[in-house]
Amino acid sequence: MNAPTGAVMAAEEGTNPLLPATYDIVWSTVIVVIIAVVFIKYVLPRFQTVLDERTAKIEGGLAKAEKVQEEAAAALAEYHQQLAEARAEASKTREEARAEGTAIVAELKAKANDEAARIVETAHRQIEAERQSAAVSLRSEVGALATELASKIVGESLEDSARQSRVVDRFLDELEADQSATTSVKEA
Repeated sequence: MNAPTGAVMAAEEGTNPLLPATYDIVWSTVIVVIIAVVFIKYVLPRFQTVLDERTAKIEGGLAKAEKVQEEAAAALAEYHQQLAEARAEASKTREEARAEGTAIVAELKAKANDEAARIVETAHRQIEAERQSAAVSLRSEVGALATELASKIVGESLEDSARQSRVVDRFLDELEADQSATTSVKEA
């Protein structure tokens, strides 16, 4: 028939098949204790050292990051301050330039007005001089023509310069009187 199996044999002997033999338990316990001592004495401190180094690096990194963040915040605050100063300076420079430009424009306008007044004055003087010159020229020409005309009308010669001068002056004075009377009537 069948050969008996290990569980059947153990049941016949009266031992529990799930429990190992006592010598296996003792030797297993000794080996676990040796491994535990080696682990606690050598491996665990090395793990602890690695973990401590990692913790120190992390804490150092965090401290460094906080320091960098503080420096960045300080740099940002300084940047904002410099930016505000630069804006204020630019505004001041702009206002100074605007004021300077206004002063330059006013100065140039004053110079232009002075130059225009000088040119107008020169033109008035030149016109007056030309008017005087024209009056003198006309007086002599009109006098010569008037003397010639008068000699033809009167029938006597007015070649005498004193007589000619008196006749011309009287004629021109009457002409100016008539002209001023006409002008005053037009104005009224």
